Amino acid sequence: MYVKISLFLLIGIAIVYAVFLQTKIYQYSHQEPPQEADYLIVLGARVKGEVPSLSLQYRIDAAAAYLLENKQTIAIASGGQGPDEDISEALAIQRGLIKLGIDESRILLEDRSTSTYENIMYSKELISDVSGTGIVVSNGFHLYRAVLMADDQELHVTGVPGDTPKISVIQSHIREYAALTKLFIEKQLN
Repeated sequence: MYVKISLFLLIGIAIVYAVFLQTKIYQYSHQEPPQEADYLIVLGARVKGEVPSLSLQYRIDAAAAYLLENKQTIAIASGGQGPDEDISEALAIQRGLIKLGIDESRILLEDRSTSTYENIMYSKELISDVSGTGIVVSNGFHLYRAVLMADDQELHVTGVPGDTPKISVIQSHIREYAALTKLFIEKQLN
């Protein structure tokens, strides 16, 4: 009897926790970005050879849409080069933004990072006024964690979501739940 009650209690807690995470993910992917932000950080994602993955392409598309409407905003293309990538994620982002009409002079490259935390940390080094208005661009499921990490590094940003490839929605959200849980645990231990 106690095993059943404990199991139901655990399942109930897991459901409430998943609903909490999904609510936060939704909220952070539906914020209204400020106009004429000082900077915009495009977080890297996988590059296949020299071609952005669909997730990265959606980030590039969302960033370009914002940058075309907000001519004063500078872009930071952020992401290093993985072992199976022929170019850095930052260079793939830069090329994608240029193809979509963004002038190269508005794009700074951060090509050392290997994680979301490092994307933000190394991008921060390129920002002349960290108290300015900032935006971080990623896929919608990833923005809550990205904004939390930016806030931890004293960058107060709003998220602009790129779409999430339909084929990976469930997998992306499950991985994000795990990554958020890890982040929350690390915050408690520090």
